[in-house]
Amino acid sequence: MKPSFHPRLINDSFSDPGLFIPFLFERGALLFDLGDLSKLSARDLLKISHVFVTHTHMDHFIGFDTLLRILLGRDKAIHLFGPSGFIEKVKAKLSAYTWNLIESYENTLFLSVTEIKEEKLYIQSYSSRNRFKPAGDPQELPFKGNLLSEQSFSINAVLLDHKIDCIGLTLKENFSINIDKEGLKELGLPVGPWLREFKKTIYESRDPAKKFRVVWQDKDKVEREKYFNLGELKERIARISAGQKITYITDIIGSPENIEKAVNLAVDSDRLFIEASFLDKDRDVAQRKYHLTAREAGLIAKRAGVKELTPFHFSPRYFGREKELIQEAMKAFRSGM
Repeated sequence: MKPSFHPRLINDSFSDPGLFIPFLFERGALLFDLGDLSKLSARDLLKISHVFVTHTHMDHFIGFDTLLRILLGRDKAIHLFGPSGFIEKVKAKLSAYTWNLIESYENTLFLSVTEIKEEKLYIQSYSSRNRFKPAGDPQELPFKGNLLSEQSFSINAVLLDHKIDCIGLTLKENFSINIDKEGLKELGLPVGPWLREFKKTIYESRDPAKKFRVVWQDKDKVEREKYFNLGELKERIARISAGQKITYITDIIGSPENIEKAVNLAVDSDRLFIEASFLDKDRDVAQRKYHLTAREAGLIAKRAGVKELTPFHFSPRYFGREKELIQEAMKAFRSGM
């Protein structure tokens, strides 16, 4: 079955970190980290609704301007999340530009910025309608690990140590809905936008006896429609399976506390994206720079029981030697050594 989320690293393992997560059959996407975004198309960037910045070192945050430039002049709401000091960093980015003409734009860009601390969330809003000035004082909410809960998925986070706060992230799908194309063919139904509404209806657990309307245009641009009982249509074309879990961890020192937190966050993940910046023989350098070794990354994956490991964010000192980092991480992952 095809998963509903298709995560992919934006850049190669020596370049800026970033994970792009588009949704199957939907015009939506999530973004973990805001480094160099030049590999993403404008179409990709316009799909993004939520951005999670692990920390504001340049290679994780320089893409803010790229995203902002693409979104300006459009009706769009973007939700950004980052660690302690994040609201001030976003405010500084916005205040660096002159916005004297933006009020004449027909469309409105809205930014919701959430700063994550140990037990609190602080949320500040900005709108292009008032030149991105802060909308009053930040809202304060309790934080117990969850950042976002949608119908089909949730995002949880933990604060890790990179000599500053750095966020580890996990995406958990509530359950996965895959569409049986043979079932569609038997019913004479095409793949199309109506499947988004169909999936939404299933996630909302509506009455299976209710009528569901399928509307589409045929090849002659003539509108067609059919009605089904929701339960019947679900049985014919929907295949329900356990949702996937995707975890993203980067820029942390391999301390016992960090490793324990990382294991707990990643436990039973279908896929773990984790930095493997240094070889274990250079562990003293990794410790000084507050990064993981490839062996530590593999051991975290092993202890967490993840299904698939993707090491990334390699130090430039190993350029041309990425196989050594991958092999060291995979050896620890498979053997626990």
